[in-house]
Amino acid sequence: MRNVGYAHIDDLASLIQIDSQVIGNESRHKQIQEAILEKRCLVVKEGEAAAGFLLFNTHFFDNTFVSLIIVSPGERRKGNASLLLKHVEEISSTNKIFSSTNRSNRQMQKTFQVNGYSQSGMIENLDPGDPEIVYYKQKK
Repeated sequence: MRNVGYAHIDDLASLIQIDSQVIGNESRHKQIQEAILEKRCLVVKEGEAAAGFLLFNTHFFDNTFVSLIIVSPGERRKGNASLLLKHVEEISSTNKIFSSTNRSNRQMQKTFQVNGYSQSGMIENLDPGDPEIVYYKQKK
């Protein structure tokens, strides 16, 4: 059974492992650790095993911003990213929720659309030739 909640420091090693599987290194170790300690990291688990995680903050014009969603390669296409998004929407302290993904990341774009997010703009020049699409959702 899958469940979502705040990550705890004892989840750190498994989240770093998932992140490393996806990006090929452990460069976000400190960022993930800080998010856990500051209650800005959600984890989705299948039983006791972490399947993915989400980082968020309220630094984007005082609105909730989902800065990272990572799902273990073996756990993709099972609704884990959607579960994480739904949970952050439930706990968000703001009425507006933003996130973004590269134009090349068609699967994440589909995930945002399926979950009721709409495009809210584009940022050029972060990744050469691959603009960042900003997504937005209003809490109900």
